[in-house]
Amino acid sequence: MDQSLFRPFHVGSCGTACSSCNLREICLPVGLTKTELDYIDRRLVSSRRRLPRGAVLYRSGSPFEAVYAVWTGFFKTSLAHPDGRDQVTGFQMGGELIGLDGIASGQHAVDAVALEDSQVCVIPYPELEALSHEVVSLQAQFHKIMSHEIVRNQGVMLLLGSMYAEERLAAFLLNLTHRLEARGFSASTVVLRMSREEIGSYLGLTLETVSRSFSKFQAEGLLFVRNRQIRITDPVGLQQLVDGVHA
Repeated sequence: MDQSLFRPFHVGSCGTACSSCNLREICLPVGLTKTELDYIDRRLVSSRRRLPRGAVLYRSGSPFEAVYAVWTGFFKTSLAHPDGRDQVTGFQMGGELIGLDGIASGQHAVDAVALEDSQVCVIPYPELEALSHEVVSLQAQFHKIMSHEIVRNQGVMLLLGSMYAEERLAAFLLNLTHRLEARGFSASTVVLRMSREEIGSYLGLTLETVSRSFSKFQAEGLLFVRNRQIRITDPVGLQQLVDGVHA
């Protein structure tokens, strides 16, 4: 792998510490006091890495050494099937952690790939564990993040097991816009960083089904589609679709 893709920055030269990061309220140090934030600023993030679009942050089977907080950009995690197919397991954006999959076995279970030019804050896991014992509220927050991952995985299972194709896509779009809104972006307009094929892989749908569902949503006035730009014109209608409410 070309190591030039990963250019580390020491915390002192990153320009943004945890205590002053605009993603602080949705990232790992949420809820910490100023004294605690000042303390972890000096120890938590070891470096920042830049990854161009398409670069691999880590691969399935690689040693687990750190978790990564997405600072800018967008990622997908995926698992390669023996037959060569790529199964997308999630999409991550600013303020979210990547790499938790490696904690149990000491090896990463999935690939993590940048969907656009991105930056991640590198949090060495041994240092995170040590700090969690010293800063109790940090440990509590990390447990909340782990719990959120469990709930998210359960939600995906519900999505795949009990919803029709159009309901799955509607739920995916609403979840995406809600996450973006929490980061200060528009709740109605989104530029998809992932392809329709990647959306289909994540939702257990074919590319043709995803494309057909987008077309149907537009015909029914639920949204407007132009290439990868999506404008939600009827969020209530989309939510009713998810809830199984039919006009």
